Amino acid sequence: MPRPPDLTDRSALMRNRARAAAMHSPALFLQEEAAVELQERLTDVNRTFTAPAIVTPWPQVWRAFSPRTRIVSDNDTLDLRPGAHDLVIHAMALHWSADPVGQLIQVRRALRPDGLFLGALFGGQTLAELRAVLAEAEATLTGGLSPRVAPMGEIRQLGALLQRAGFALPVADSLTRTVSYETALHLMHDLRAMGETNALAGRSRRITPRAVIADAVRRYAEAHAQPDGRIPATFEIICLTGWAPDAGQPQPLRPGSAGARLADVLGVEEMPLPGSTSPQAD
Repeated sequence: MPRPPDLTDRSALMRNRARAAAMHSPALFLQEEAAVELQERLTDVNRTFTAPAIVTPWPQVWRAFSPRTRIVSDNDTLDLRPGAHDLVIHAMALHWSADPVGQLIQVRRALRPDGLFLGALFGGQTLAELRAVLAEAEATLTGGLSPRVAPMGEIRQLGALLQRAGFALPVADSLTRTVSYETALHLMHDLRAMGETNALAGRSRRITPRAVIADAVRRYAEAHAQPDGRIPATFEIICLTGWAPDAGQPQPLRPGSAGARLADVLGVEEMPLPGSTSPQAD
């Protein structure tokens, strides 16, 4: 079968990140938010991890996790040895991966049995407002559309990826952060300082006409301006949790193997659904 086209222009992504890192004040507050969130989740796990690794393009944010943490770049092939770690965190980079399932499989192989995986990445609701106004402005003024924002996954899709990668006890949940900006131009500046500007392989190589940007800024303000005149920007962070399979982990029961009825456990009367057979008649 022919190889599918690359979603991400890796060279452009690295240039975007390098430009952000060289800024006087790179905007890494969402990276820091994700780091705090995952650290809190680790405190709920009754275990001490002795060989953690973190996959991230921003080591300055994530290095404080643990002095023993191994920092790994989010290359297509991860620099992780099989079975070397009891904890691997994939930190705010999976949404740019050309092969997210492949990344997760590499992480699972790097974990020891019953090792923990935690992931954080931008989800599908991220920048919903900006995506809408840019599409409207470009379609109106140019008669067409070009790819501008990476197609980030939805929570169900990402949960299914954990299962495909072979993780046990997979969980996916999300948290939403709304950031306030003076104008959409200030939001775009922050995206540049995050290293999250357009790095899609299919993006237009032409400079976006100023009229399109100006129209998008106007539409953003008209549709979303708050009472103080500022505009909101939505960022969805999806958190992934999975465990490397191990024989000692809890296993789900087979359907029909329960030893007691749920109604008895809850101490309530079981009521049959309309049209169903009464449980007393079985």
